[in-house]
Amino acid sequence: MYTIERKTIVETIKDMFIDSAYHLGEDFVNKLKSSQEKESNQLGKSILSKIIENQEIAKNNNIPLCQDTGVAVVMLEIGRELIFDYDLEEAINAGVRRGYMDGYLRKSMVKHPINRINTLDNSPAVIHYEFVAGHQLTIHAAPKGGGSENMSRLKMLTPGEGEQGIIDFVIETVKLAGGKACPPLIVGVGIGGNFEKAALIAKKAIFRKINDQAENEVDQLLEEKLLKEINHLNVGPMGLGGETTALAVKVNSYPCHIASLPVAVNLQCHSARKSEVILDGKKIENSN
Repeated sequence: MYTIERKTIVETIKDMFIDSAYHLGEDFVNKLKSSQEKESNQLGKSILSKIIENQEIAKNNNIPLCQDTGVAVVMLEIGRELIFDYDLEEAINAGVRRGYMDGYLRKSMVKHPINRINTLDNSPAVIHYEFVAGHQLTIHAAPKGGGSENMSRLKMLTPGEGEQGIIDFVIETVKLAGGKACPPLIVGVGIGGNFEKAALIAKKAIFRKINDQAENEVDQLLEEKLLKEINHLNVGPMGLGGETTALAVKVNSYPCHIASLPVAVNLQCHSARKSEVILDGKKIENSN
């Protein structure tokens, strides 16, 4: 069996949220730059150049990319050979608290959706768990902004609505969002499962690498169709017109009931902050 010390989890989570709040991934920046070169709308081109400049300033000065430093979302892939003799969720939240305090990140979480009293440390995180083979712990972390999250949607389609129904719902969602989700977007689409599964795989979709493709051909083709149609909407950067409404569409699918066709759309703004770290477990020596 293997383990990872609590202090390693706390420090790793802290560093991940500070780093992701300050820095966009190089692959994402390159996608912004290539989109800026192709954009024919002059206002759209100018806005993209400002977004690129903004991330340079944030990186060089170690300051947040955006004033909204989001909800702390953590997705864990836990090797089945790992054991934890402490509360893993508590350790993650301790790391979130440290990250948001030490990184001078805005605290946006409230204790109750109605009373709305701030927790003052941006905890608790939204945490998802998945168990995999091996003795590594893969941590995906993202400070997910409220503006793009607010424009995300889910709908229970009927099977008869089919692929066109999915396309229509995604396009409608992007249109309704307009500039409120701070495009250019990454559009995460979850198809299948049930009510909650569709939303979860849509969220997982925005964690995928910017230049990857879906695992199967059906989803790959749907990604291509949706990206093309979305970028014909003339929503453009920050909703002010142009061909760059989305940088990528990511479709994840899952088997579903014969009577159901759940579809969820999770929108990610142009400040696509995320981080991934893989920790190796330390072997526990047999005391015998």
